[in-house]
Amino acid sequence: MAVIQWFPGHMAKAKREVQEKLKYVDIVFELVDARLPLSSRNPLMDKIVGEKKRLVLLNKVDLADPAKIKSWIAYFERQGHKALAINSKENSASKQIISAAKVELKEKFDRERSRGIKPRAIRAMTIGIPNVGKSTLMNRLIGKKIANVGNKPGVTKGQQWLRHNSELELLDTPGILWPKFEDPEIAKKLALTGAIKDQLIPIDDIAIYAIDFFKTHYPEYLRNLYKIDNFEEDSAEILLELTRKRGMRDDYDRMAEVILNDVRSGRLGRYILDEVPVDED
Repeated sequence: MAVIQWFPGHMAKAKREVQEKLKYVDIVFELVDARLPLSSRNPLMDKIVGEKKRLVLLNKVDLADPAKIKSWIAYFERQGHKALAINSKENSASKQIISAAKVELKEKFDRERSRGIKPRAIRAMTIGIPNVGKSTLMNRLIGKKIANVGNKPGVTKGQQWLRHNSELELLDTPGILWPKFEDPEIAKKLALTGAIKDQLIPIDDIAIYAIDFFKTHYPEYLRNLYKIDNFEEDSAEILLELTRKRGMRDDYDRMAEVILNDVRSGRLGRYILDEVPVDED
């Protein structure tokens, strides 16, 4: 597997820029991918955000295993952060987030009101690694297409305040907060969901990782979609077998691409790649 660079210099700059802007906002919206709630976080997030109020938003919940979402929400709330499962493509996401932010900031706004400060919009900052759906969410929150949305990691650039009626003022993230790739499994999880470019890890390696994972955790998905019955077989052999079954001869990269598309689109089934950490006493 190729070594994936984490850009420590770039990270230091992005961290500094975010921290400089924190003083202008009331709350941080931290966006993660509901299919990998830990692997899609920047590892410095707690240090970067500090004591600032935070909403952890588990996005793409429509693609995630519904049986495990509640455990993840409970996990983040044990860490001291309000958490919501959302689909940024749905209209209801905006209402959910603004309502939750109002609850989190009620004491702060009550104090301001008692000092004679007029009610004002919530000021928030969105933070998330590339390709977790940040631009789509911002467009949803603002109610019109302002943020640039693309299907490639890191397409959002620049920095801007966006306004939603009188309820919300949204500051885009300065800089790109990448995840950390030291653990090869985290890199494969990010590649499988499309958070990092496909060229960084061989496509057949990602497909074999997917088969391994679904054999262990969701074998019924493989059985239903690909008619796989022998789960004792090596995952590389399963990939070759599926390639031949589909009439692709020895073009296993092509079959690997089919598997990746099925996993990313939810056609294979709803899943979560990360396990909820065991709390330490």
